[in-house]
Amino acid sequence: MVEMAKASVCVIIAAKNAADTIGMAVASALREKQVAEVVVIDDGSADGTASAARAVDDGSSRLNVVSFEKNRGPSAARNHAIEISTAPLISILDADDFFFEGRFDRMLANDDWDFVADNIAFVEAETVTRAPQQLDHFLDRPVFLDLVAFVDGNISKRGVRRGEIGFLKPVMRRAFLDAHRLRYREEMRLGEDYDLYVRALANGARYKVIHSCGYGAVVRGNSLSGSHRTEDLRKLYEADRAILANCSLTPQAAAAVRRHESHARGKYELRHFLDIKKKSGAGAALRYALTHPFAVPAIAGGIFMDKTERFRSPGGVEIATQGAGGLRYLLPSSAE
Repeated sequence: MVEMAKASVCVIIAAKNAADTIGMAVASALREKQVAEVVVIDDGSADGTASAARAVDDGSSRLNVVSFEKNRGPSAARNHAIEISTAPLISILDADDFFFEGRFDRMLANDDWDFVADNIAFVEAETVTRAPQQLDHFLDRPVFLDLVAFVDGNISKRGVRRGEIGFLKPVMRRAFLDAHRLRYREEMRLGEDYDLYVRALANGARYKVIHSCGYGAVVRGNSLSGSHRTEDLRKLYEADRAILANCSLTPQAAAAVRRHESHARGKYELRHFLDIKKKSGAGAALRYALTHPFAVPAIAGGIFMDKTERFRSPGGVEIATQGAGGLRYLLPSSAE
C-alpha cells in the first residue's frame, strides 16, 4: 500500500486505442509510492482501452479513468487531466510506455527545480517483457537546461534516431503551470510538449535533467509518435511564431526559436510539396514551388537528401546510445 504522506505525483496518461499496452503503463505508475493519482483519459478509443486500464487497478483508490466520446487529441486530454487532478506534481506517461521501479526516488530527492526530467531507455516492443524492472547503474549528473540549449536540442538531425531532448518526460510543478497560466495548446498534435516547455522556460522555469533512468519508451513499428500529418508540422512552426510574438525572449533565445521555426517550416514545405505531387501531379507541385520561392531551398534540399541517402553511411552519432542489457538511452549511459 502506498504511503500517502509521501504521495505527491499525479501521473497523466492520454490513451487512444491502447488496450494492448495501457495495463503495463498504469501498473507501473501505481507501483510507485510517490504517486497519489493516476488519471487515464481514454481519448475516443474504439477498443477496450478504459476497461483494460481499470483491470489493473490496485484497489488504492488512486486510479481515475475518464472517457471522451470523441477523440480530442493528446493536448486536450492532458489539459483535462490537469484540471480534474490535485496532486502538486504532474508526470506525463504515454499509454504504451512504462516507469522503471523507483523512478521518482531520485527525481524528487532535491527541491531545486520547476521541471525535472530523467533519462529514457528505449525498449523494443518484442523484448519489453525481458526488460529489467529497475535501472540503478547511473550517476545522476544533474544539469540545468536553459531555453537556448533546450530548443537547439530539439532540432532533429538526419541519421540520428529519436535524439531530440524534447522526448524527455519531466515532472512538472502544478504551482508553476498555474502561476504562469501554462497548458498544452489543444490545436497541436505534434510537438505539444516542446511548445509547453519552451513557454515555461521563457517564464523562468528551472529545468533540471538527471542522468539516472526511470522512463521506459517502448519502440513500436506502428507508433503514432513516428507519424504525423502535414498540418501538424504547420501548427508546430506556427507555435514557434506565437512564442516569438508573445514571450519576452533574450536575443539568443529568440534566435534559437527562429532556428527551430525554420527547421519545422522546412519539413512542412517538403511534406506539403510531396502531398501536392501525390494528389495533383508533378506539374501542380512544380507550380506551387515556383509561386512560393521561399520554400524551394527546403524542398530541393529534402529531395536531395532523400535521393542520396542510400549512398551515404549511416549519418551521425546517435544521441540515443547503447547501454547495459542492449538498451538504448537518450542521454549517455556511462556511470562515470
